[in-house]
Amino acid sequence: MGFFSFLGRVLFASIFILSAWQMFNEFGDDGGPAAKEWAPKLVVIKKFIDGIIGKSTVHIDVKTFVAACIFLQGLGGLFFVLGSSFGAYVLIYYMILTTPLKYDFYNYNLGDKEFFRLLQEFLQGAALVGALLFYLGMKNSIVRKQAKKKTPKSKAA
Repeated sequence: MGFFSFLGRVLFASIFILSAWQMFNEFGDDGGPAAKEWAPKLVVIKKFIDGIIGKSTVHIDVKTFVAACIFLQGLGGLFFVLGSSFGAYVLIYYMILTTPLKYDFYNYNLGDKEFFRLLQEFLQGAALVGALLFYLGMKNSIVRKQAKKKTPKSKAA
């Protein structure tokens, strides 16, 4: 059973590790295609935060955000493969942070073609978070084998 558990973790984490590797290879001076995709969405987030705070002091650097995404995906995927709960928590954090921003189906009308594509990808991201939560739940529910304590034998007189 141990090998299949490891194989499942490798296959699951390959989604994140390969995505991080691709983003790293395309990063370049401008942040690559990921930065171009994230830039307008981060501008909206900046305006939202500025509206709450009331000042225009918030600066969100797109290249730094993409680098953080690469780091979280790579680190989380590696630790997840090794069977660490920390890796699952990092991947959950990454997915909760990026999924609603990246797949903003709520900005489109119900009949748009783009709406259904983004909704499907958003639901896939939610399913990945659910799988990670399931993993954490199963990992925490397994009773650890405790070292058996030898009972001292009474000495006969």
